[in-house]
Amino acid sequence: MDLDKIIAELKREREKIHRAITALLEGAGLNAKGPTRKVARKRRSSITPEGRRRLSLAMKRRWAKQRSKRLSPKTAAPKRRGGLTPAGRKRLSEAMKKRWAERKAKAS
Repeated sequence: MDLDKIIAELKREREKIHRAITALLEGAGLNAKGPTRKVARKRRSSITPEGRRRLSLAMKRRWAKQRSKRLSPKTAAPKRRGGLTPAGRKRLSEAMKKRWAERKAKAS
């Protein structure tokens, strides 16, 4: 027997076993996932319109409070990030002029 025949035989055996298990479970009132009888589920209580309105107002108050803390004038001004100071800009300009002069002299 070559490998393909062995694999085909094993697959046939697997299908037979699967069918046998399914038949046994169905005979016992079960399926592969559990009982076949449907169980009545409790319906979840939904929020009332009044409750939804109260929740909405509470969340709006909460977020307004958070925004007021963030934008409060008491807090220090945020540190400036990035950008160049005038002194830094001048140093950079001089350094670039020096590099360009060196490249020009080297090229000549």
